[in-house]
Amino acid sequence: MPKVHITRRISPEAVDRLKQHAEITAWQKEEAASREELFQHIADVDGAVVWQDKVDGEFLDHAPKLKVIAQRAIGFDLIDAAECARRGVRVSNAPSGVQDSTADFAVALLLASARQLVEAVNLTARGGWQKWGPMALPFLGLDVYEQTLGIVGLGRIGAGVAKRLRGFDMKILYYDIVRSPYEKEVGAEYIPDLHKLLGMADYVSIHVPLNEETRHLIGARELAAMKPTAILVNTSRGGLVDPKALYDALKSKKIHAAAIDVTEVEPIAPDDPLLTLDNIIIAPHIAGASAASRVKMDVMAAENVIAALENRPMPSCVNCHLIK
Repeated sequence: MPKVHITRRISPEAVDRLKQHAEITAWQKEEAASREELFQHIADVDGAVVWQDKVDGEFLDHAPKLKVIAQRAIGFDLIDAAECARRGVRVSNAPSGVQDSTADFAVALLLASARQLVEAVNLTARGGWQKWGPMALPFLGLDVYEQTLGIVGLGRIGAGVAKRLRGFDMKILYYDIVRSPYEKEVGAEYIPDLHKLLGMADYVSIHVPLNEETRHLIGARELAAMKPTAILVNTSRGGLVDPKALYDALKSKKIHAAAIDVTEVEPIAPDDPLLTLDNIIIAPHIAGASAASRVKMDVMAAENVIAALENRPMPSCVNCHLIK
């Protein structure tokens, strides 16, 4: 029977599914294993289910029998998929489990930022609500209804955000490197120039993968192209936005606000200057963390491993096209 190692605790449903097809070892502690411990566990495995583990040449050197790596999330930027393909190792992700919960959360961040919800709730909790009047509180937020949404990357999650915000009668624009198959379905207008899109949108929501081409896709020049009343939302990957440029833009009010679920370094350092600003919401990478989505992602990772071990097409292989 093939052997599979699970590098973090996952849903029992996924473990039970894997046990029907493979001999399982699993890391049970809350803290991640050290690289040395991890290498010991993968020395003779045929498959691995990973999360936030760096899969590079060194990792692969320590797993000579490896046939499949299953990432239990949509993003796989820590996995060198090309190097895996060169060694004949299939890599998968789990997009379907997380897309709805992430789209929900992106809309939640957008609404909360527009209406300064977090700041207002915190003020109330501190006893700062001393009076009330039409202009007494400093929380005259921005409208969302009938405003313009600019989506950077109209994939499954970006399309989900567009569908949800059509209920607010928003005008939907999007930028992507190619025309999206979801364009007509969500009623979005394609803008082939990123900077033009940024200048037209009242709200910008980012939904692209992180790779060498997209790192710091949103930098000082892009932020300068946005309206001073605009809000930036990022639920994709922190490295897509230059954090220094974002701080400068928020501090100088070049853009109105930002709401992000991801940072370039995670967890964000307690002394990060972004945490000193009152016009940013920073959530701890929880957009995809609904109870249902976690189970879906874990089960999809298990199904990918099982398919690969049985030499069947995988539900979501990201590098199979590179394997010769």
